[in-house]
Amino acid sequence: MGRFDGKVAVVTGGGQAMGEQFALRLAREGAHIMIGDIIPEKGEEVVAKIAAEGLPKALYFRTDVTDENLVKTMVEKALGFTGKIDFLVNNSGIMGPVKPVEEITREEWDMTFAVNMTGMFMCTKYVLPHMKAREKGAIVNIASITGKRPMVQRSPYAATKMAVIGFTRTLAEEVGPFGIRANAVCPGAIAGERQTRVFEGLAKATGKTFEEVAESRLKLLPLRAFIDPAEVAAVVAFLLSDDACKMTGQDINVTSGAVMY
Repeated sequence: MGRFDGKVAVVTGGGQAMGEQFALRLAREGAHIMIGDIIPEKGEEVVAKIAAEGLPKALYFRTDVTDENLVKTMVEKALGFTGKIDFLVNNSGIMGPVKPVEEITREEWDMTFAVNMTGMFMCTKYVLPHMKAREKGAIVNIASITGKRPMVQRSPYAATKMAVIGFTRTLAEEVGPFGIRANAVCPGAIAGERQTRVFEGLAKATGKTFEEVAESRLKLLPLRAFIDPAEVAAVVAFLLSDDACKMTGQDINVTSGAVMY
């Protein structure tokens, strides 16, 4: 028996990187999974992995979280599982530009907010009525270490992730009386493709080599290790579980000690 047997979870950005690990972890603990992702082949690949392990059913729906109609349809399809949604993991996000503030275009700024913050708001908006009607549910919003401290040349991303923390705390206060919990997870430097792109951007912006940027970042971590996405998935699963039944409005760091507040 898994912790989440019979539960239904919506995971946005569930076809890629951390999102894939979130979907797999929750499925392995018994949950049915609705994967919302903008790249069909990625989403379908995760569905196939879940099926290959003989886990509870998973579905994929192509979802652009900046498109309100697609978000509404994703929620409707998730409700088609068993008529309920127990968990929402708001994971969809983009890294945004790596530039000085004065070089960032309005389009780049707006797109970063549209995906990282407005998309999270819309997914939450359409899931909440169903959770409120049942007076239960748990939401985890994926923020970032950059929601706790500045990162040079990443102002749109930092602003959105700081907004995620404020949104999560306010949401927790608002929906707590309905038996719904909302928490945020703030990952640090995640090993993988996105981190590589970030380091490449920083190297270009600072004139350092990729290796110099990576080494300088590693030295900032007390545990001297970048984060495995599966380690973040373990924290997400905990926050959704009854083991965290009295935790809400929290922003939990998974950063190898880079941030301790």
